[in-house]
Amino acid sequence: GGKPDRAGFGIAGPVVGGAVTTTNLPWTVREDELGAAIGIAPARLVNDFVAVGYGIELLTDADLLVLQPGRPQPNGPKALIGAGTGLGEGLILWDGSRYQVVASEGGHTDFAPADPRQDGLLQALRRRFGHVSWERVVSGPGLVNIYHYLAESGAAPESAQVRAAMERGDAAAVISNHALNRSDALCDQALDLFVAAYGAQAANLALTAIATGGVYLAGGITPRIGERLGAGGFLAAFRNKGRMVELLDRLPVYAVLNPNVGLLGAAAVAARQEATGP
Repeated sequence: GGKPDRAGFGIAGPVVGGAVTTTNLPWTVREDELGAAIGIAPARLVNDFVAVGYGIELLTDADLLVLQPGRPQPNGPKALIGAGTGLGEGLILWDGSRYQVVASEGGHTDFAPADPRQDGLLQALRRRFGHVSWERVVSGPGLVNIYHYLAESGAAPESAQVRAAMERGDAAAVISNHALNRSDALCDQALDLFVAAYGAQAANLALTAIATGGVYLAGGITPRIGERLGAGGFLAAFRNKGRMVELLDRLPVYAVLNPNVGLLGAAAVAARQEATGP
């Protein structure tokens, strides 16, 4: 029955000056107006993956799937990436006394193909979208983009039943479920390409941060495909960085299994306001 005196919200999009225009919805939200509307001031807005980053500290070993143990360095930089509706990214950096999370829109940087099949994917997506970001490939809609590209290029026969199921419901979930069950060759190939692209971009972010504290995979898709992430294709693409392979071998890589990590982090953002102010 108590009334909260602080609030924290993670929202998808770049938060600048306490305001955000969301990436995938036609919303503009301002934290001062939000706080006034709900009667809780201060209310703090942060990027959704900033919230996830603050939630990382609150996880237990049971909330994580170890993909690569590495050799974690105390207080080392951490990299955060996660595929869901979009592709979220962030950096978790030690400030001398505790970790602070730095927002990133790295999911909108240019997609870089790693092999001839991915070259073809880039060309197909460029014809459709113009600019092709990593989010066009490593996300729920990205998995669907990959599936359609492989179907159009004749990589495997397309099942009429699978196509009908995709049209009726969550297309990405249909593809991933068939791929995990090994019940459709086209879906299986689509998830393999998705996982390889996920590994490549996770390594790009890891190298950007020199993430000796660990690389964390979050987002709504990650817990669903944990088995495939651990099967080898992800780490093969993660390590495929030429002269940087020895460094990447030393970095711990974890898949976040707790679906409430962003909610935990948003609460942590609210709690931090007591000590540091809005």
